[in-house]
Amino acid sequence: MSEESAPQAKPVSAIARRCLGVLVEKAKTTPDSYPLSLAGIITGCNQKSNRDPKMDVDEGDALLALDELREAGAVREIQGSGRVTKFRHAAYEWFGVDSPGSAIMTELLLRGPQTLGEIRTRASRMHPFADLTATQAEVDSLIEKGLMFAVTPPGRGQTFAHTLYMPVERQHLAAKVEKQASAAAASHPDAGPRPQPGSIANEGLIDKIQQRLEDVTARLEALEAKLADWES
Repeated sequence: MSEESAPQAKPVSAIARRCLGVLVEKAKTTPDSYPLSLAGIITGCNQKSNRDPKMDVDEGDALLALDELREAGAVREIQGSGRVTKFRHAAYEWFGVDSPGSAIMTELLLRGPQTLGEIRTRASRMHPFADLTATQAEVDSLIEKGLMFAVTPPGRGQTFAHTLYMPVERQHLAAKVEKQASAAAASHPDAGPRPQPGSIANEGLIDKIQQRLEDVTARLEALEAKLADWES
């Protein structure tokens, strides 16, 4: 798609979001196996790497989710070789984005809320982002389109999410993200003396350390996802 169009996206169920994320991911990372059969979609939904939360989607779940996505205009059913029914995404038109935006939206669909550093590293396996500034520019564009929002206030570890959650899910999202952030902070205690608060220089150093931790973690997860794609 050469030009961005108006988004058609709307909230859909959790399994529908996972199915759509899998279709876009596999189209970008394993194009030889795309479009996907129902079995391929189920395998992608239930894989252990690059997924949060983990799911146990069965055939009935996937068929209902794909029906939901077809009705919403996000997925198309086609006749594959050997008369096997296969599925294509229509994410570019549905989201009204090009490759950078679809890569970010896909990672959010597959992994839920993430920091800017996590988004950049994980989405770079589908579209390269030169740096955090480029990633921020794309995130800002998606926010302007109504496809993303900031879950937490600006500052260290600010977290972003897509807007395709059902209303009841949005109510619990902020509390979940805050709990995850607290757990992450507890699992990565600072080494050595803690910088004294109130210093702009020290706060900047903490931001850099935190961002580095997020980048390293995200890179490891992205490598695990690539290995999973090669094995599938």
